[in-house]
Amino acid sequence: MRNTTVAPGTPCPAPPRPGEPPLHRLELAGGPGAVPFAAGPFDELGPLSRSDRPHRHTFYEIVHIAAGSGTHVGDLAGHPVRPRQLAVVLPGQVHYWRDQRGLDGTLALFTEDFLVDHPGDRALLRRIGDTCWFDLSEAEHERTARLMADLTAECRQRAPGHESVLRALLHVLVVRMARLPAPGGPGEPARLRGPAAPGTPPTVAEAFVRLTARPVAWSVRECAERLGVTPGHLTRTVRAATGRSPGRLLNEARAYHAQRLLAHTELPVRQVAARVGFADPAYFCRFFRRETGTSPGEFRKHHSSRLPSIDTSEVSA
Repeated sequence: MRNTTVAPGTPCPAPPRPGEPPLHRLELAGGPGAVPFAAGPFDELGPLSRSDRPHRHTFYEIVHIAAGSGTHVGDLAGHPVRPRQLAVVLPGQVHYWRDQRGLDGTLALFTEDFLVDHPGDRALLRRIGDTCWFDLSEAEHERTARLMADLTAECRQRAPGHESVLRALLHVLVVRMARLPAPGGPGEPARLRGPAAPGTPPTVAEAFVRLTARPVAWSVRECAERLGVTPGHLTRTVRAATGRSPGRLLNEARAYHAQRLLAHTELPVRQVAARVGFADPAYFCRFFRRETGTSPGEFRKHHSSRLPSIDTSEVSA
């Protein structure tokens, strides 16, 4: 995908809007034709792999924790870090590491292009999200460690056919992750009940949930028109798949996107309101309090006391 990978050492462009976290691209040796995949230990992939400043990626990141402690902050959720954990950070999600000590393990980094052989893995990865941190059993941990070691070895050796081997190993890893139990938490975007079979086309409900993952301000009717169904059909299928109505999910998604902007940017409340579809900041504040139980200002004050400030002049990758 264009502009998702760069040569090592390429500076990270300044955020398009002041106050937004920087967007890191996948650094690859070998030029534009390089396989858009990298794997290895934290130290091997550089200091940004343990960054304590809020940032985003153009690529997926699978994290296998072998040692250390601290907290991983993804969007609004903080997850205690300990050995024998597995997680995914999705493209575009704001995340960083906080109070990490002795953090060690293996990472797999790849762009959406790399999933071309197994397009169903996109849905599985989106379903898992970075809010699902898996605590692995000893057997699961050892099995995952072997897979990550094989991915790392293929990246280092670049033997003939290594790209196809990498795609196959990654597919196994993603499918095994999707089998792990991962209960959702409050305030997270909507997730569908039950696993989707890899390679199957998205259902209406899956397509709707994908729409809610984007910071848009469409009505239920507008969403139904975009999906080519009637509002009644959309309501029935989404309620059956998620247990909630499309209108409720849209409100939750707008509140969630507003929380992300308040927690991770310095945008004024009126600009946050506009980003999530409210022309009237006062109405947005009433909506936000109704959905979250607090005002935008109170929410930002609470989170800014725990989040590092964002230096928008910082342009390092």
